[in-house]
Amino acid sequence: MSDTRSTAWQTALTTLQEVEPPFIPQGAHAMTVVIEYPPGDPGTPPHRHSGPAFGFVLEGEILLEIEGEPARVLHAGEAFWEPGGDVIHYQDGNNRDDIPLRFTVTMLCEPGKPMLTLVDEEELAQRQDRRAPRPA
Repeated sequence: MSDTRSTAWQTALTTLQEVEPPFIPQGAHAMTVVIEYPPGDPGTPPHRHSGPAFGFVLEGEILLEIEGEPARVLHAGEAFWEPGGDVIHYQDGNNRDDIPLRFTVTMLCEPGKPMLTLVDEEELAQRQDRRAPRPA
C-alpha cells in the first residue's frame, strides 16, 4: 500500500503577524467577527475592547488608528492587532470611497463586559495627549 499523506502542510503556513502576548483578561472568551463597511464609511466611533483584538483585512483598505500610534492604512491581506484594555481605538473606517471594506477580528473578551465600549467626548478630551499627532 502506498503512502498517500500530503506534504503540502510543510509549505502551507504563512505567518501574517507575530507579537509579544498582550494582557489577556482572566477567564477571557474568544469572539471572531467579520465587519463590513460601505465605501467611505467612517467606521465605529472611538471605542475600546476589554481584551486584545487581532484582525485581518479581507477586502479594501482600513484606516486604523490606535491610541499612541499614528493612523495607518492597511490593505487586503494585511494583519493588525490592538492590546485592548484601557487603550482607545480611534479609527477603523473604510479608507476608500469607491470600494467596500471587509475585515475580520478575533477578540479576547473579558467575561461580563461588552466586546466594545464607546468612548465619550469628555474622556477623549482628557486623553488627547495620548493620541499620536495627525497630519493637518
